[in-house]
Amino acid sequence: MRTNLYWHLLLVAILLLVSVPFVVPIAWMFLSSFKTGAEIFSNPFQIEFAKLSLDNFREIFVKYPFAHQYLNSLYILAIVIPITTLLSALAGYAFARLRFWGRDVLFILTLGAMMIPSELTAVPQFVLFKNLGAINTHLPVILLQIFSATGALAVFLMRQHFITLPKELEEAGRVDGLSHWGVYWYIMLPLSRPALVTVAIFAMLNSWNDYFNPLIYLNSEPKLTLPLALQRFTDPLGGVFWNLTLAGSTLVAIPILLLFLLAQRQFVASLASSGMKG
Repeated sequence: MRTNLYWHLLLVAILLLVSVPFVVPIAWMFLSSFKTGAEIFSNPFQIEFAKLSLDNFREIFVKYPFAHQYLNSLYILAIVIPITTLLSALAGYAFARLRFWGRDVLFILTLGAMMIPSELTAVPQFVLFKNLGAINTHLPVILLQIFSATGALAVFLMRQHFITLPKELEEAGRVDGLSHWGVYWYIMLPLSRPALVTVAIFAMLNSWNDYFNPLIYLNSEPKLTLPLALQRFTDPLGGVFWNLTLAGSTLVAIPILLLFLLAQRQFVASLASSGMKG
């Protein structure tokens, strides 16, 4: 009994030690967002709760169009997440459950999208969207999120999930007169909530943190998204206002942390159950 207690304490100590590199930067960012620039660097780890202030948060909303840029990221997110989830579920079901000519080749090509660096396709994509007159609009940012490596990963995850579901469920639905669409909609999809949540989290992370595509396609202040907005907290000489940057970063990180805390159980369950079967 005592041996088990020692092992338990040792395991907790190891986990605490391993979590330090992940937790400390986030905690430092959060606390520094309430300090002035001078206080952040004079003693980075000193905390005087009486001096903490909301001035940094107030300033980024008053002096900069941060609220507008925050809404840009939110509305892009509101488009990207449902479309990515819907398309990946449909494609994953087709790859897992339907038999059609060229299915395996198409699936391999889809997986190939995960392996090609986005930088290699940046030039032809830019030419395409320029010819479509979509430069300095959110259309390229949205489409390149949905059909990116994350989209291919979402299809892969959904396929792996649908493969694990018992074939008897599908056969029972067909006996009851359901078509492929009916089996998918009334039986398979309701059983796929953990996998759908996982896909939604991946889509949110990829879209929310996307810096590369907005940097290429967006060039006016009101169109910018949050990753680009954070680098605008500078003086005329290019010096960074770290107190404002950390306050903005805290506001950017909060939705991601909240989403993961709310959905972590289904996220872990989906990754554990999807496996690599198939």
